[in-house]
Amino acid sequence: MPSKHMDPGGADPTPIKHSASLGGQRRAEKLSGAERSEIARQAALARWGDNAVEALTDGAIQIGDREIRCAVLADGRRVLSQQTVLQTLGRARSAKGRTGGQSGLPPFLAATNLQPFISDELRSMLEPIPYRPRTGGRAYGYRAEILPMVCDVYLEGRPKLTSNQKPIAEICEILVRGLAKVGIIALVDEATGYQEVRARDELQRILEYYVQPELRRWTKTFPDEFFEGIYRLQGWEYRPGTAKRTPYVGKLINKYIYQQLPPGVLEKLREQNPVTESGRRRHKHFQYLTAETGNQHLDRQISTVTTLMRIAKDGPEFEDLFERAFPPPQQRLALQFPTDDD
Repeated sequence: MPSKHMDPGGADPTPIKHSASLGGQRRAEKLSGAERSEIARQAALARWGDNAVEALTDGAIQIGDREIRCAVLADGRRVLSQQTVLQTLGRARSAKGRTGGQSGLPPFLAATNLQPFISDELRSMLEPIPYRPRTGGRAYGYRAEILPMVCDVYLEGRPKLTSNQKPIAEICEILVRGLAKVGIIALVDEATGYQEVRARDELQRILEYYVQPELRRWTKTFPDEFFEGIYRLQGWEYRPGTAKRTPYVGKLINKYIYQQLPPGVLEKLREQNPVTESGRRRHKHFQYLTAETGNQHLDRQISTVTTLMRIAKDGPEFEDLFERAFPPPQQRLALQFPTDDD
């Protein structure tokens, strides 16, 4: 039985379809940019459904080396990107919708020891909100109001926190103080009308001013590329995102980084940051370096060693490059103070 798209002579329907597609293309070319955008928006609505709210504006809150994406939705709700909140609190690298397993809570609040400190109000606000960022696609967010409330959970529960949760509590304390100061400034600006004339990123810079000095000791100093290089040259499997390192990595960090700082620095760091009864140090060595000098020297050393790792094809070649870049002390002395026979 001939197809309804075929002519009586049984011609191939392809030319008819091709003609139709050309007609659609010509119509599309006549549309304005605004009309094409509206068609795309309606198509997105059809794909995602009516539960995804459109973002009117979006941006990012920068706190130290952490970035929390945020948006104001068409219904007036302020949301924080679910994925970047999880990453900021160190609980997950990505997420889609509900998180936390059977508890229905996000990973940063799913622990049993935190439950007594989570208010009913906070629980009612933890449902992820689907929305459409201005850049396109679909995202999930949390109401922005939960951030200080989550911080309160960790601060109230401090006596019962695990060793993995205590660093989050430290960050939360810093954030609460910084957000409180920025909050009162924003209220004054709104009451006086100054918000209409202040620079767009002024509150962001104020938050950075209040938070950064204290948060510096918690920011990531060694980039992932540094550890990836160590693992590759050692022939180990590297798992991105994990904070667990074999103890031997610490010995390599001492050799390639801290032993290359000015004489006496590593010994002083070990004195100020001794090994505890558990066999581990309470903090990272770099947290005791000064921002003006120690951290600058440390950053340069990490950057140089990471570059050498990147260009070395294997461990032996890296060791050769490293010894040439950072000769042992006796070789340095020979170069600096040549003998009369030289």
